[in-house]
Amino acid sequence: MTTVWGLLLGTGAFLVWWSWWPLPESRSARKDGWHARTRDRLVQAGAGGVSPGALVATSLGIGGAIAVVAVALTGSWVIALCFGVLAARGPSALVAVRARQRAVAVRQLWPDVVDSLTSGIRAGLALPEAIAYVGDRGPAQLREPFLLFAADYRASGRFGECLDLLKSRLADPVADRIIEALRLTRDVGGTDVGQVLRSLSEFLRDDARIRGELEARQSWTVNAARLAVAAPWVLLALLSTRGDNAAAYNSTAGALVLVSGGFATVAAYRLMMKAGRLRTEQRVLR
Repeated sequence: MTTVWGLLLGTGAFLVWWSWWPLPESRSARKDGWHARTRDRLVQAGAGGVSPGALVATSLGIGGAIAVVAVALTGSWVIALCFGVLAARGPSALVAVRARQRAVAVRQLWPDVVDSLTSGIRAGLALPEAIAYVGDRGPAQLREPFLLFAADYRASGRFGECLDLLKSRLADPVADRIIEALRLTRDVGGTDVGQVLRSLSEFLRDDARIRGELEARQSWTVNAARLAVAAPWVLLALLSTRGDNAAAYNSTAGALVLVSGGFATVAAYRLMMKAGRLRTEQRVLR
């Protein structure tokens, strides 16, 4: 009997100790991780068919190829490694730039999408039909995801699942809010959806106008950050064409100079971009 009480006491002590440690994150809790963010960025850039893993593989391949070419031209593995790292960042930077440009263009179109939804609902269409109506009458740049929604709904008839597919194809925080408002209306009913959509349309127009003015005023800071990052590495590329200059970086001191310069460049660029660019809205309703 003493043994049984000892086991019970030990088990209780273990459970109390275990309760202080957080449980491993589930798959649903990791929706905002690197993979999800990269996937959203690829979709926003118009490269939805590319997976995050393929993007990483492409970056490594380009970085390795540039490093091989650089070592052949300069004879310095240290300089080649630096340019390989810079080249490996190229695909991700290109995706980020294209995603940002498309987000700026689409920002002006969301009020028209909301107006199309409002017109369809006011005309007496059911919610699935009103969403499909955007694929016919909405802005040309955003018609394809809504046409695919219509095809999915005709094939399955599952409104919630089709909305989830639409959200993943759009990968936009504004679209998330619109879709969740429509889902809530479908689930619980209500007669105020038209007023809600009209208010959202006015808010989106005001937000797009204000953001456009601020970004136009702060664009010089972003351009200055990019120029400040590129200038020292362009100079290094020119200097490394001479053998004696490249050989100087093969020493430990030369490698430390390049490594410290790389860290300083990244830190300065991050600070300038944080100061000169407006904070982008994150997806919280995935």
